[in-house]
Parts: sequence; C-alpha cells; structure tokens
Amino acid sequence: MLISFDNNKELILNDNKSQLKSKHSSQLKYWEFVPSKDDNSLWTYVGSSNLTIICTKIEAYFKKHKIQFQLCDKISKLLLENQRIKQAFSQSKSLSKNFKDGNYDSKQFNEFCYFLKTNIRRELREHQIKACYHHYLLKNSANFSVPGSGKTSVVLSVYEKLRTENEVNLIYVAGPTSCFGPWQNEFESTLGRKAKCKILSGGDSLSRKDEYYDFYSDDYELILTSFQTFYRDVSHIANFFNHVSMNVLLVIDEAHYMKQIGGVWADAILEAGQYAKYRLILTGTPCPRKYMDLFNLFDFLWPQNKPISDIDKSKIDISEANGDKDTAASIIRNSIDPLFYRVRKKDLGLLPPQFHKPIIIEMNKYEKLIYKAISERLQELSHFDEMKSVEFLLKLKKGRVIRLRQLISYAKLLITAIDDYSEDLISDDKDLQQVIINYDKYEKPAKLVALNDLVKKISQNDKKILVWTNFIGTIKLLENYFNSKGEHCRSIYGDIPIYESPYKEEWTREKIVREFLDIDSNLNILIANPAACAESISLHKSCFNAIYYDLSYNCAQYLQSMDRIHRVGGSEENEANYYFLQYADTIDADIMNNLSNKAEKMYAIIENDYAIYSMDMFEDDGSEIEAYDRIFGA
Repeated sequence: MLISFDNNKELILNDNKSQLKSKHSSQLKYWEFVPSKDDNSLWTYVGSSNLTIICTKIEAYFKKHKIQFQLCDKISKLLLENQRIKQAFSQSKSLSKNFKDGNYDSKQFNEFCYFLKTNIRRELREHQIKACYHHYLLKNSANFSVPGSGKTSVVLSVYEKLRTENEVNLIYVAGPTSCFGPWQNEFESTLGRKAKCKILSGGDSLSRKDEYYDFYSDDYELILTSFQTFYRDVSHIANFFNHVSMNVLLVIDEAHYMKQIGGVWADAILEAGQYAKYRLILTGTPCPRKYMDLFNLFDFLWPQNKPISDIDKSKIDISEANGDKDTAASIIRNSIDPLFYRVRKKDLGLLPPQFHKPIIIEMNKYEKLIYKAISERLQELSHFDEMKSVEFLLKLKKGRVIRLRQLISYAKLLITAIDDYSEDLISDDKDLQQVIINYDKYEKPAKLVALNDLVKKISQNDKKILVWTNFIGTIKLLENYFNSKGEHCRSIYGDIPIYESPYKEEWTREKIVREFLDIDSNLNILIANPAACAESISLHKSCFNAIYYDLSYNCAQYLQSMDRIHRVGGSEENEANYYFLQYADTIDADIMNNLSNKAEKMYAIIENDYAIYSMDMFEDDGSEIEAYDRIFGA
C-alpha cells in the first residue's frame, strides 16, 4: 500500500498488493475516499478535513489492521511535523498545568517578571503577571478572566516578549468594532509607543485585497478587523498569515461571538487561524449556553491537536442532554484546564461598588395619563390573546412590554416603530394621540427633572457622570436638555461612528470617550445605551458614577454596563457608584427586581470555571414575554 500525493496534491492510496478487504473499503469510504472507476486499487480522498488528520488516521488504522504500507516523502515529513507539534503541545500543556498548580521554574519566572518590569510601560498587577506567564508558556491559550481584569494589557505584554524574541512581528485582532479604539489606546498605554495600526472593516472585500500585500513591506504592528470583515476576507487573511515574512499573533477578542458550531464567523476564524504563528482568545463569558460552546474556541487554539477529542465531545453532548452536568464538567476540566487562565472578580482587589437605593419618582400629569391609558388598553387586548397563534402572540407580548418600557423612559417614543410589532394602541383615542405627538409642549418627564437634580448633586466636585438609557430617542432628549442648560454633554449609540472616516471630520465613539476620560476636559456627562457600549469600552479611569435612567430585561448587558466603571486600573482606589431612577407603580419595579435576581445568580455562577448559565446578550431569552405574563397574567 502506497500513501502519496499526486501531481494535483490529492491524497492517493494505491492498494498495489490488494490488501484491502470489504471492511477496510467501508472504512475508507466513511473517511470520504472514493475508488477509481478505472482502477479499483486506487483510492482518492475527496473530503474537506485536514490532510494531516486524515493521514494520521490512515496510518494508525493500517498499523492496527496489519496492512503493510509505505509513505511518500511529503507525507512522512507531514506526519513527523505533526508528531513534533503534538509533543510540543504536550510539553506546553504540562508546563502550564504545573504553573497553575504552583510548580514552576522560579528562575525562569523571575527573568520573565524582570522583562515585564523593564520593558512594559504599564505596571501590571499580580494576577496580570501570572496570566502573562501562563500565555507565554503555552503560546496558544485562552484568557477567560472577568470583564475589567485587564486582559488587553496582558496580551500586549506577551506580544512584546515574543516580539523581542523574534517569534512574532504583528498582532492581528478580530473582534467587535467597539474594541478598535481600546486596543489602540491600550497599545500605547501598555507598551509606551504608538502602534502603526491599520483598521480593516466594512467596504468591499475585492477592493481591500491589495491592502493585505502592503503589510509585507510596511512596519505595521497592529491590525484590527471585525468578525464580518474576517469572514468576507478569509482567503486573503489565510494567504497573509501564511506568507513567509509574517509571524502573526492572532487574537480573537470577545471570543464568545464565535461560539456557534457551524456559524460562518467561527468557520472563517477556524479556517484562517490555523496559519497564524500563535493564537489567543479573550472572553469573560466562555460558556454562555452549553459546554459545546467551548469546542470552537479550543479547536481554534490548537487546530492540529484537538484538546477536546471527538470522543470526549460526544460524551459531553450526551451528558448535557441527560442533565448530567457534573460528568460534562469533569471531562472538560481534564481536557482544557491547563489551557486557559481565569481571574474572578473577587481576585481583582477592587473596592466593592456602591448600589444606591432606587430613587422613586411620581410621574407627571400627562405621562401618568398616557401610562394608565396604554396599560388599560393592553389589559383589554390580552383578553383576546387566546385566539392568536403562539408565534404571533409571543411577538405581541414582547412588543407590548417594549411599549411600557418606552413609556417609563420618554412618552413620545410611543410614536416610533418596533420591529415585528405593529399593534395600534392609540388611534381610537384622538385626544390621547395628540397628547403623545405633542408631549414636549405639555411637560418634561419627571425622570428628566430628577436626573437633573441628581447630576447637580454628583457633579458638585467636578465628578464625571455616565447616564445609561436603552432608547435613542431618550438619548437625544437628554443630550439636548443638558446642552441647552450649558452642561457639556455627548452621547454614544449605534449611529455614532466607531472610527474616523478619511473623507469627513466627525465625532467618533473613540473621540468622545477620549474627551470624556480627560479629567481636564469640560465633558462631564456622557449618555450611552448598553447595546452600543456595554462591552469593550473602559471609562473607569475618570468616571465612577453611573445613573440608570431606564433598564431593559437583558441581564448580560446590564452586568457589562456596570463593568465600564468598575475595572482594574482605577477601581482599586475609587468606589464605583450606581444610581437608579424609577417611576412609582410602573414596570420599572418589575425590571429592577428581575435584573437583581438574575444578576445575583449570574455573579455566583461566573465565579466558577465551568458553570453554565442561560443569560446571553446575543440571544432573546424570553424575559420580556415572561414579564408580560407576570404583569397581565398568562
């Protein structure tokens, strides 16, 4: 049996001695080999799996079944290299396990610490130094530390160590667009120099192709791209990583985005990632739904080793399906424990945040009238719900709760459209309709007046204030209100550009954050919505006060938003303060109670390494539908 590559680089098996029996042929077909129509002794591989993996399987199978075979030189070298990689993986895994267990070469660790002290501008905390060394030992690893623990500084410090050893010459970051600014800022703050940086995001993939060739000759150190662009440019990126002059450290930031098995973003990252020199993944929420969410992450880190074997993956899936999470966690632990580093919130040494008692506010005359009318209308409509289809009813319930949430934020929002919800709540009452349309002529929301009073109180000592609201209409209301009073105020939401356009001068999120963080600027009020700013933006160096003008039922966004002002590098000496504005006798109380209960459970769970929780900021978990049933009765 000769195992070789033909001129077209296809994997060929030549059964020149007719050793294959029926059971052997069946196995080859299962592995996606097909026999030649002209010569049954020739088998060609037509599958899409990694050729190294297939050759390894073939070699092991033939040895087991005592089938004599010969490897061509290319395959022999391929398998020898694979064996070297496996040995390196085993050695790295052993070193990192020993380090996490407290057994390590103290001389080497001290030399590493000396490098950080003399070459890294930012003074790293103890937990960051340990994370750096763990990543340095492994080269391909994961950081599952909680948001606000300083993961970006850790990665940049490891990059600098590898760069000085000529192991890498570029750090390539794929993540949400909101992370672009922080990476550029942290590069300079951590390493003491401004990186030559390129952002690849949006636009046409074909027209962007030439930009990848520019990187071969220019001294870029930092490239930032979005997951969408990575997917569109995957072939360009793979060629770029595979170029002889490039030694790339590929970082996937907010890696929970690639959790979905078979998702297009994940597939693109897995495809191109194998050509990077080293790989790192960062996420504070490694298991948003199931243990299988970890599979893609570790397949990406070690594409030729599969830290979680196919057999173990099947066992994990079966255990989870049967509700046996202890067995699933045990299998996961044995497979990946040495391969990731995790710092919990309690390990950060931060001052505990101060949650102030919610400020209860009575609605003004007209907003109370509107809220009462809409609530009664929804109660009336709910009597006819049983005649509607389940799918349609779920959309109705969600839309109705959003309407109530709009009312506790800014009554005029009722005239705005909601996706997948077109129920008319006001056309039958022309007087009410006119009050809503012309609401601004009648009164200011009582919450706005209370917010103004609270801002005055907090800002007496020139303290900066972050105001959270979930609706763009409310953001514009608040921004216009404070600016009209002579208070310098800016806002960040979805329509605010993330990075600068080469064609026009405009305020970007990065510029706004930079101005807000400047303690000498007169920008003391920043208004934002969690959907745009709940992750990747750090405000903790100069802002320690957050006011929640309104809330949603999304617990993950809520927790992420709190982490914006409670993080390493500021919260060790400065107490974070959270304030909440609530209307009396409205849905406000239900939202607050629901969030508090979920947040308490979530905080307890995410302190564990392998716990699974159902809160996910990227999927609808039905909280608004449950809220509707609580308020109006199922």
